[in-house]
Amino acid sequence: MYKQSTLIKAFALILALASAPVAFAQTTVGSEAVTTAVPILTVAPDARSAALGDAGVALSPDANAPFYNPAKLGFVKNDLSVSFSYSPWLRNIVDDMSLSYLSGYKRLSETSALSVSLLYFDLGEIQFIDENRMPISDYNPKEYAVSVAYGQALSENFSLGIGARFIHSNLAGNVNVGGPSSTFESEPGNTAAVDVGVYYNRDLGQTLNLALGASISNIGGKISYTTKDEKDFLPTNLKLGTAVTYNLDAYNKLTFVVDANKLLVPSPGADSTQSVLSGIFTSFGDADGGFSEELQEVVLSGGVEYWYNNLFAARAGYFFENENKGGRKYFSLGLGLRYQKFGIDAAYLIPNDQNNPLAETLRFSIALNLD
Repeated sequence: MYKQSTLIKAFALILALASAPVAFAQTTVGSEAVTTAVPILTVAPDARSAALGDAGVALSPDANAPFYNPAKLGFVKNDLSVSFSYSPWLRNIVDDMSLSYLSGYKRLSETSALSVSLLYFDLGEIQFIDENRMPISDYNPKEYAVSVAYGQALSENFSLGIGARFIHSNLAGNVNVGGPSSTFESEPGNTAAVDVGVYYNRDLGQTLNLALGASISNIGGKISYTTKDEKDFLPTNLKLGTAVTYNLDAYNKLTFVVDANKLLVPSPGADSTQSVLSGIFTSFGDADGGFSEELQEVVLSGGVEYWYNNLFAARAGYFFENENKGGRKYFSLGLGLRYQKFGIDAAYLIPNDQNNPLAETLRFSIALNLD
């Protein structure tokens, strides 16, 4: 039935929006938010960066570094590091959605490392209904991305990195839908993507360190959820950022981080049938409102991290997105502990608006570091 197919297609869209940190309750009619498939690929999965407003492209490298910038693998300090992160997602609305991330690296030499990671997003159980609101079937939508990355330092201060991932997004399974004149089948979406990044790190005297980072992530083929010829862009994302670390004394240090993000996909109203490469290049000037609207598409995040003796950390951050482009705004707080080879981090989100679906979002990370 046509109405049945419309319901399923609309539900898949709702799931895609809900999977991102975009609070759909905030989005108003007329909003010009840029939307893509698999938006969960832009969400900081680990607690450390989540506590810093999702900033991380120039943050000191750890096991989660490749998610933000694969080039940071050229400057990892441990021989082997593994991290697992978990977050109950939109827990004020549902109790069966979660985001999990497992990542680790192995240093190949003093100037290079190889990383493998798995991002898994469980959207909980849903029930499909027909046009008469009668149950059709129950289903558990899920998305995951398996990634590998390599980073190489080319000098004492500069490194390059590259990554590749396979992406699987299954929002509705395999369901035959259609109307009197046409029938098609919903299906899982599969595609592949690559990341590229650069990283610069330099000591400015004995107490100050400057780091700069840039990366483009999720450069890959469009993804389709039906047997019809309809494909959506991945969230190809340009990230630029800096981290400035000030060593107060032998035991105390502060790091200030700032990131700027822009999706390299067509703006609302632009040609959505163009190629991926065309979409990347035209994304800098295709907004109806011109350059001023392009600036509105830039998302800013930043924070401060305090460490005592490399054992205890306290973090705070802020995430800002223009009202016309989704309107996400929230503070973030976090703590971290390191003891010998083990580490644990936690982050907590505090949205600006009341009754926000992101309220009380928690992330936890545990890590094992081996020299």
